[in-house]
Amino acid sequence: MNATNALAQLIDSFVDYLAAEKGYSEHTCRAYMRDLKDFLSYFIANRELTMDGSEGETPVWERDIEQVSALMIRSYLGFLHKQRNKKTSIARKLSAIRSFFGYLEKHGVISRNPATAVLTPKQEKPIPSYLTVDDAFRLLDSIETETLAGKRNRAMLETLYSTGIRVSELVGLDVENVDFEGRVIRVLGKGSVERIVPIGKKAVFAIRDYRENLRGNPEKVPDIWKGPLILNKNGGRLTDRSVARILDQTARAAGLTMPVSPHDLRHTFATHLLDAGLDLRVVQELLGHRQLSTTQKYTHVSIDRLMAAYDKAHPRK
Repeated sequence: MNATNALAQLIDSFVDYLAAEKGYSEHTCRAYMRDLKDFLSYFIANRELTMDGSEGETPVWERDIEQVSALMIRSYLGFLHKQRNKKTSIARKLSAIRSFFGYLEKHGVISRNPATAVLTPKQEKPIPSYLTVDDAFRLLDSIETETLAGKRNRAMLETLYSTGIRVSELVGLDVENVDFEGRVIRVLGKGSVERIVPIGKKAVFAIRDYRENLRGNPEKVPDIWKGPLILNKNGGRLTDRSVARILDQTARAAGLTMPVSPHDLRHTFATHLLDAGLDLRVVQELLGHRQLSTTQKYTHVSIDRLMAAYDKAHPRK
């Protein structure tokens, strides 16, 4: 087996480990695989680069995986920068490389992780996009519910805004995950971590209305109170991409000037709760964030709005 195939197999083993042991989603595993295969392709094309940057008699790629150096990884990041990759993308790719070599180190394949000596590019902190309360209501109230598809779309988008769950968590919900009386839902989040999230009355009503109107099609939906919560036209589970497409179409039809994604509704949920005075740690719990720092980005939105109002109102700026 040549070195190329050997490292490719190690990448496959690492991604299998992420899925089986870490509980990473299929989408996340595909992203890791893509990022690592990109690095592999670069490494093959630049095999003459040794640890000290000189050309050796024996190419690095044909020697040992131990020879994958910090210099090579920095060279790759420089290549990505020249290709005009965003800093966020470069940081994500470095994170994948660092995790991969950390896995190899942990399992004794290599003696040290070369990526630990490579600094992560300094990140800009973009302010999350979100809807105002008026625009959020305008979006949801614009959905016609005379048809089954309309009832489904209303239930789907009301749930996203009411709970702040990820679109992947929404499409993964089963009817049994909804406590209609207690007004909570049981969500399986990142890393297969389960959490309980409150859900508003309007969302519960929309879900109940949608599910009750599934009667009359027993071939596709034999039991309206079991199975996937949100269905496609064939009675199967709706996909992330379909939810995003429906939301985009709904936003355009409602006359909103900005494009709206499912994650924007998650941002909107968090921003509106913080604006209303909810404690940051409670919002962290609702969103399923492991780190408080991930949730803190939403405080910048509120502070920016506060400063804008101050500058507009104060007579002596």
